[in-house]
Amino acid sequence: MKIVIPKETFPGEKRVPMIPSDVAKLVKRGAQVEIEAGMGMGSNYTDQDYIQSGASVSADRKNMIASAEIVLRLRKPAAEEIGWLKKNTIHVSYLDPFNEKDLLKKLADGGIHSVCMEMIPRSTRAQKMDALSSQASLAGYVAVILAAERLNKIFPMMMTPAGTINPSRVFIIGAGVAGLQAIATAKRLGARVDAFDTRPVVAEQVRSLGAKFLEVDLGETGQTKDGYAKELTPEQLAKQREAMAKQCGLSDVVITTAQVFGRKAPIIITKDMIARMKPGSIVVDLAIEGGGNVEGAEPGKEMDFNGVKVLGIQNLPGKVAVHASQMYSSNLTSLILEFWDDATKSFKLDPNDDILRGALATYDGHIFSETLKNIFK
Repeated sequence: MKIVIPKETFPGEKRVPMIPSDVAKLVKRGAQVEIEAGMGMGSNYTDQDYIQSGASVSADRKNMIASAEIVLRLRKPAAEEIGWLKKNTIHVSYLDPFNEKDLLKKLADGGIHSVCMEMIPRSTRAQKMDALSSQASLAGYVAVILAAERLNKIFPMMMTPAGTINPSRVFIIGAGVAGLQAIATAKRLGARVDAFDTRPVVAEQVRSLGAKFLEVDLGETGQTKDGYAKELTPEQLAKQREAMAKQCGLSDVVITTAQVFGRKAPIIITKDMIARMKPGSIVVDLAIEGGGNVEGAEPGKEMDFNGVKVLGIQNLPGKVAVHASQMYSSNLTSLILEFWDDATKSFKLDPNDDILRGALATYDGHIFSETLKNIFK
């Protein structure tokens, strides 16, 4: 079965879909792997590295995509390139499915079976394929490093002959994968860390990392069956904001990570809350690509509100492209090998399997995912 991996073309993207050592795993199982020339350069892998792993290299992007039985990517495909795919090709990548109805329709109309990496179920069996979690973990790390670099203070406490320096205070909102990694990173750098999440069930995880959990009585909240936070009511949001406004005023760094799966990220930090922060403080909106948690934050920009810097930096995992590529590549490889049939040396696309049933966006000429069908009807 021929697996094709084209080069990522999104501006500034340095992550790559698959690294040479994982290509070798697929080749060993009988796959024919072809990459586009220069595909790995963003993460320092040469074409020769892939050739040594058993792949072939092509400089003809259109022809190689047209010859594929499976296409592996990081980002969603260009609409033009969907037309190059043969019917029944399996396409695996991020698809931004809740905002790309026309793209999904084009995939369905072309008879393309598309596996959406954002929709891999959060189950024990699928954990090794969960690209959202692997990339979010790195985003949480990078958010703290960026904040530390821009803050005009050090993070740790220091006792020196010139006096004692108090630790910086970091407030992290959202204790999912990104938030927990942000907490761990800030603690490793020596900061005093406070955290908040609408799900009381995560309080113990926050405390286990050495942070203090901000207690706010919001009434009934909880999480979805997939582990995502449920959307709050307007009354709950107002109560939450008041408690957080006070904590923001005490903090040197605020990092927001709150996202609701399939919906625009909620505004959590308002301009009034930013106005209560000390000049020189830093706010990092890690949810900026999902609509943003911070009022006034703009994608790709650093804003200044009376001395408080608000960072809306996009593609945080891409800042550590080598390890982000390693993790995403592992996710893709785990997915392919989970459904690989050694006898036929092919990928068995079983729409009744619980993982594929959740992740298949389009199949057999129509939108397959029940979640997406309910949204688009």
